[in-house]
Amino acid sequence: MKLKRTISATLALTLIVGTLTGCSTKGQDTAVDSVSDGKVQVEFWNALTGTNEEIVKSYVDKFNAQSEDVEIKMVSQGDYWENGTKLQAAIAAGNQPDLTMLEVTQVAQFASVGALADLEQYVSKEKIDDFLPGLMRESEYDGKTVAVPLNRSTPLLYVNKEMCEAAGLDPEGPKNWDELKMYAEKLTNEADGVVGLAVPIDIWFFESLIYQQGGEMIDENNKVAFNNEIGFNALGLWQDMMKEGIMQLPPGEGYDAWDAAKDAFVNGKAGMTFQSTASLAGLMEQAEGKFTVNTAFLPGDSQYGVPTGGANVVMMEGSSQEEKEAAAEFIEFMTDEENAVQFSIDTGYMPITNTALNSETIQNLYKEKPQYSTAAKQLEYASQRPGVVGYVEATEKLMNEMKKALMDLNVDVKETVEKATAIMQQVVDKNNK
Repeated sequence: MKLKRTISATLALTLIVGTLTGCSTKGQDTAVDSVSDGKVQVEFWNALTGTNEEIVKSYVDKFNAQSEDVEIKMVSQGDYWENGTKLQAAIAAGNQPDLTMLEVTQVAQFASVGALADLEQYVSKEKIDDFLPGLMRESEYDGKTVAVPLNRSTPLLYVNKEMCEAAGLDPEGPKNWDELKMYAEKLTNEADGVVGLAVPIDIWFFESLIYQQGGEMIDENNKVAFNNEIGFNALGLWQDMMKEGIMQLPPGEGYDAWDAAKDAFVNGKAGMTFQSTASLAGLMEQAEGKFTVNTAFLPGDSQYGVPTGGANVVMMEGSSQEEKEAAAEFIEFMTDEENAVQFSIDTGYMPITNTALNSETIQNLYKEKPQYSTAAKQLEYASQRPGVVGYVEATEKLMNEMKKALMDLNVDVKETVEKATAIMQQVVDKNNK
């Protein structure tokens, strides 16, 4: 999960409401989309890039080759945020897809205006009950299942095993904030240009710091809930490590910063990094022959705590009944045991169902490569991310303010949190009147 672009919830509401009350949809314009061989055509918008995009395409091709009645037309729309923005415009124009990925914090925004179908009407109850409970928290809205997990993740701590051993540290990684600082200090070698910890500054990791203190981002009354010692401690940890020179902000914005942190880690210029479990397969491949990549829970404060991330798959309400039924076939295919297992192995994303998680293949993988098991184990400590409309926009503004305290280390942490949370509250209030 990476936050890069802001989705304007106000714009989304304007566009979507206008569509639902007046514009026609693809499904309404034609009774059913079909291809020349008579199959029902389902348009599926992919929101993964690079190698993971190619992997998704391989599953689409596999489905199309074996389906007698349905043809999936995959259209790649860039990253999560580009996809979300394009989806707003497509709904307004009446040519939205039948299926798409939505980053988990985007689900509420589209569900709040009735743009998403209730999947319980199309996907089997057996399948819905099989999804891991920790991944279903962001799939429900107003009592309906409007999404199901597809490519899901948690943040992980990645550790250079050999670098830790050379520094006299347990290569299993630090367990708490004090140990994190100690590890980062011992792994930092200024003369060789090595920093202990490289972290792309992202709301996902900041949420973790809040949850690790037993706090929450937004309370049940839609009020920002960390304008207090919990918020001050979270930002203060980062600023203190920056002041000590044991933590580095990778250059670049958004995805560029994530990639820079990965490059520093793979090239031995950072002993540890925070990244998504979705980066696991790639990082292990890149580090092969150089060092051993270990994975660990994100270190806790009073407790462990992480958000989940990645994307759910959603079905658009505007599609025809036949398109929805056809789309459900693809959802069932992508999430069956065989494909859920292999997709997890191919990408590093988590197994999304109990059946997949407990399969012999996954359990053998965890024995052979225990790095893959960390995310599943950490799910026990996952907290639900806020589902309020406008959350993505609000957290983008929050991070912009907090970065100021990490680039100018003389900036007061308390004042930064107070200002940032006030701005965040304004955005939340604007979108939830």
